[in-house]
Amino acid sequence: MDSPGDGKPSVAVCIVTYNSAGDIEECLNAVLRQVHPVTSIVVVDNVSTDGTRDVLTRFRADIRLILNERNNGFAGGQNQAIAASAPSDYVLVLNPDVSLDPDYVAEIVAIMERDPRIGSATGMLVRADRPEIMDSAGLTLRPDRNAVDLAVGEPVADWTSPREIFGVSGAAAMYRRAMIEDVSNNGQFFDEDFFAYKEDVDVAWRARHLGWKAVYVPSARAVHRRGWKPGGRRSMPLFVRRHSYQNRFFLLIKNEPAGPHLFLLIPRLLFVEAAKLGYILLREPGLLACWPHIARKLPAMLAKRRRLFRRMLSKR
Repeated sequence: MDSPGDGKPSVAVCIVTYNSAGDIEECLNAVLRQVHPVTSIVVVDNVSTDGTRDVLTRFRADIRLILNERNNGFAGGQNQAIAASAPSDYVLVLNPDVSLDPDYVAEIVAIMERDPRIGSATGMLVRADRPEIMDSAGLTLRPDRNAVDLAVGEPVADWTSPREIFGVSGAAAMYRRAMIEDVSNNGQFFDEDFFAYKEDVDVAWRARHLGWKAVYVPSARAVHRRGWKPGGRRSMPLFVRRHSYQNRFFLLIKNEPAGPHLFLLIPRLLFVEAAKLGYILLREPGLLACWPHIARKLPAMLAKRRRLFRRMLSKR
């Protein structure tokens, strides 16, 4: 790969694939066309069976390829890739179904270099089928503590101004290496107990607790072809829905601070979760099988919470 040269910050790109044969070639070609030199591209494949590995072998000269013998999840796979990409100044965590404009990296790095407190940034992600419509401008945390993509479904024309945001989606997230090292918990940047889904929200929340900023950079543009197309929750495999459901509780256990606000928050959460539970009992009872797993993981999540808040207090 290219060397940054001219004192430019070094950038590594980290991709995790799982049956991504239809997307990964376009994704990698877009990375290779970046105006800002990319120091390394690390791809971790989680035992794809659809020909993804055949596609990746054609890029052997341009990438470092790690072929897992078991599915290590998005979180574990990205942690592998991030470790293998050291010691770059920045890490771009990228989904294989995202295609970057050539100046995506350059535009984001330029903004992040202006303020060392910016730990993460994302560009304007637009829909592949309707590029005038936003796919994501990062993450926002609602009052009921559900994290959602910011700007999803809104006109691109309404999102042309940069702004500070709660956090960045893992689809095309630029992280400062210094932040990765600062917010990692026992060596894990993405919490591998999450396996997949909401692990980027967990990182965003942890980073905010520890004083890092996240920003949206609209001059950096990318197309997101989302792995799960519109069609409702029932179109997603059960294991996906289970991880999404249980990881919401892991998020709250690990990151929700204690304080007087809980007297208002807890009734809201109980109402939301009771309504959700009613729906699950009627329509998706298979999700309830994750509750024993949540109970088993509770001590570990509480330990991670204690470490996080001790660190937060030590930074004040």
